[in-house]
Amino acid sequence: MRIDLDANVRKRFHSLCEEVFDSGFLSDGPMLRRFEAVFSELSGLNAVAVCNGGAALQALFERIGVSGREVIVPANTFWATAAAARRAGGRLVYADCERDDLCMSLDDLQRKTGPNTAAVCITHIGGHIAFRIEEIAEFCRSRDIPLVEDCAHAHGATFKGRSAGSWGMAGAYSFYATKTMPLGEGGMIVTSNTELEEWLKRHRNYGKIVENGSVRYTSPDGFNYRMNEITAALGLAQAESLPAVLEWKRTLAAKYDQIFENRVRLPQGMRSGYYKYIVFDQELTEETGKVFARSDFGNEIEGVACDLPNSWWVAEHHRCAPIWHGWDGAVLGVRELKQRLIPG
Repeated sequence: MRIDLDANVRKRFHSLCEEVFDSGFLSDGPMLRRFEAVFSELSGLNAVAVCNGGAALQALFERIGVSGREVIVPANTFWATAAAARRAGGRLVYADCERDDLCMSLDDLQRKTGPNTAAVCITHIGGHIAFRIEEIAEFCRSRDIPLVEDCAHAHGATFKGRSAGSWGMAGAYSFYATKTMPLGEGGMIVTSNTELEEWLKRHRNYGKIVENGSVRYTSPDGFNYRMNEITAALGLAQAESLPAVLEWKRTLAAKYDQIFENRVRLPQGMRSGYYKYIVFDQELTEETGKVFARSDFGNEIEGVACDLPNSWWVAEHHRCAPIWHGWDGAVLGVRELKQRLIPG
């Protein structure tokens, strides 16, 4: 996946790379700690960096202990969400979405929750937070079911002042090359649970703790989910530029709001990070990839199509207007944007 890094990000990244080489650490060093600290400030939560977003989800499912039990996941999200639960030994149960926010349906979640439900994983689709996250979190608490938040799209999103990852046991962010904070690869887990934070730091490093130059192993179940120092340096550069990127996206979104009537409409108190700008039943002359399409559904979901009516509808009816940072059309006015994007 080719991307063009902002000139300021490049300059900052080159400077930070020099610091990495001067430190003598290529992994598990001071740059990683700095990146985690800055992301913690951005999210308002404790932050633990890992090698990618899929590993972040899998580590959380391993912590819960989903093996042999059911994990309720959205049908309408990238396969990584379900794959992480499956690789942790979970049995997948697919929940339908809502048509207004494309996120998990509370009603369908309630219907599919049972005595063998080990965890629920919700994806914040397209850059905004699930509109019913408060009710979903309360339902999970009432059943004593851990809630995991897939925040791969939600960099910079807030609802009533809280960032994605604030409602469940933890949130998993992705820094893949297409994301709002692209590092090529990388992930971050955010949580308010300090015990979980410390467990994750050990778990990502084969279950070991390094103290005063000596190594102590605390668990045989850990694995290598580490983020290297060069990736952390790029992460720090991208995190520092994130507020400007979000402002750029929100300025363009405000123009789009004057063009597209049939679109995802945010509730009061919510700010999107605009990973996508989602419209319905609108042909576009230019567009970015869909949040998901029919081809994104695994073959196993084909057999339960009738049980996922909203997911199938959304897959066919939504489009995404360009909102990736650096798109040349962002400088246009509302009238010019409408002429450029709407056929005829």
